[in-house]
Amino acid sequence: MKSIYRLEKPVYITASASVVGHEESEGPLAETFDTAVKGDDFFGKDTWEKAEAELQRLALSKALTKALMTDGEADIILSGDLLNQCIGSAQGLCGFVSPFLGLYGACSTAAEGLMLASLLSSAYGIRAAAVTSSHNASAERQFRSPLEYGGQRPPTAQWTVTGSGAFVLSCRRSDALRASPAGAAQLPEIFEVCPGRIVDAGIKDANNMGAAMAPAAADTLCRYFEGGGAMPQLILTGDLGFEGSEILMEIMADCGADISDRYNDCGLMIFDRKRQDKHAGGSGCGCSATVLAGHVLRQMRLGDLKDVLFLGTGALMNTMSVQQGADIPSIAHLVHIRSSAIGEEEKL
Repeated sequence: MKSIYRLEKPVYITASASVVGHEESEGPLAETFDTAVKGDDFFGKDTWEKAEAELQRLALSKALTKALMTDGEADIILSGDLLNQCIGSAQGLCGFVSPFLGLYGACSTAAEGLMLASLLSSAYGIRAAAVTSSHNASAERQFRSPLEYGGQRPPTAQWTVTGSGAFVLSCRRSDALRASPAGAAQLPEIFEVCPGRIVDAGIKDANNMGAAMAPAAADTLCRYFEGGGAMPQLILTGDLGFEGSEILMEIMADCGADISDRYNDCGLMIFDRKRQDKHAGGSGCGCSATVLAGHVLRQMRLGDLKDVLFLGTGALMNTMSVQQGADIPSIAHLVHIRSSAIGEEEKL
């Protein structure tokens, strides 16, 4: 069974953009986000769901602007979110004229979108956009309990990120060079991907998703290394949080791969867990999307990071399965991003 798909043509992340809410704007990565909306996280709308749709609209508009593209120059848009039937994506992106593919990978959607967009771009030479989002209030209302209830969260619970990340991809190096920001030394490119498998670890607690997702992350990582994948500079999981990250490192150590010296998790990076009282850290589609679109890709463009395994993790549950006490199967998709240097002649 094939695990790793190496792209025939490397696909450049031409531009990325991140939009976050109030809590995220007060975290350690605040300066790396493109837009941070202060206040009530309604983003000028009258419902949480419409606010999440507005997050996606803002993020994709910003990413296209940074890519020096107009609406319609993207050949296809791939997007998803945590809401029923991905209504956040449908409402947020309905004003764009590019063809649309809806995705659902739960919190792995950022990695799933990048994986599929890069495969399409490499095979057909198209420009593709990948977008995803989550909103704390809309997700809590759907999967656990509305914020108005004031329910207590256990220590293993994570805080759903209010944010959206958008990425514009192209296999044309000229597109990436044209949109490269001033001072950039490297061009981030996707050159291989490893789709995840559904893994059921028997976890039923929707307030301990890190434990549910960690075995899926380990499964994908092990298959990647067994398939000939090399150890990168950084292994970055989507949002396992504190609990899941500890479990992942233990599983990998038992499998003979100590990743502790090159591992981090977006859910641990986006918030100050103690100062902001975020228990086990951040989660949600917007967690890994905004951290990658902002902090990580900025470091790659500056040359501080050159080789990243981005591993999006997702808990594949819905409102009914949670109420029925069913297991929470999970998945993890891997996208290998590396940087290529911008030559002096290309800077001219």
